[in-house]
Order: sequence, then structure tokens, then C-alpha cells
Amino acid sequence: QVQLVESGGGSVQAGGSLTLSCTASGYFYCMGWFRQAPGKEREGVAGIYGSGSRIYYAESVKGRFTISRDNAKNTLYLRMNSLKLEDTAVYYCAAERGTSCSTRLGEPQSYNNWGQGTQVTVSS
Repeated sequence: QVQLVESGGGSVQAGGSLTLSCTASGYFYCMGWFRQAPGKEREGVAGIYGSGSRIYYAESVKGRFTISRDNAKNTLYLRMNSLKLEDTAVYYCAAERGTSCSTRLGEPQSYNNWGQGTQVTVSS
């Protein structure tokens, strides 16, 4: 049974930083972070293929967020700096064992496995 367990969410003031972690029950070629704010669709934030040969960032987070992974620990990270009010959302970890996702890292339909989500709240 696939398990993805996120941690690291919380409340932070605008301009602050948070690091999210996602521990997986095995190795997945593609892993990504998505977020969903109330009343909005789930959107891709960042994705990584393999050891980082392909990386995707949404335009809204480029230069502020960094995705990384430790394959020895089957753990995915998202370092979020300069957080803005609009970054408030539930953040989800996603993973896919196949390789066809490598060119569609930011698309929810590329992933078959999802974590339960962790809340990130940015306040002024």
C-alpha cells in the first residue's frame, strides 16, 4: 500500500519561510507538490523527476520555492521562502512510479498517489 505522509505545514507571517516534507513508502520517479486554496482548483506548485534531471515550478513560486528529494530516505521536500498571503492553501504531496510523468510534472493527472495534505497559512 502506497503511503505519502506530509509534514511541516503551519502558520507563518508574510515574508517568512516553511519547509514541507513528504515521506513515501517507496521510490517514485516523479514526485510533486500541489496546493488547493478554498474555492480554487488544485494547482501544481513544483515537481521533480528522478534525482532532479527534470524540475518544474509554477510561475508564481519561481525564485521563492525550492523542491528537492533525498532518495535514500524516500523523502521529498519543499522549501518555501518569502511566503505571500496567496500561498495559503492545503499542500499535497503526489507521487508516480512510472516515467511518463516526467514531462508533465505540474499536472495533477500525472500522479496516481496522493498524501492527505498539510495546511499552510500565511498571515499579514
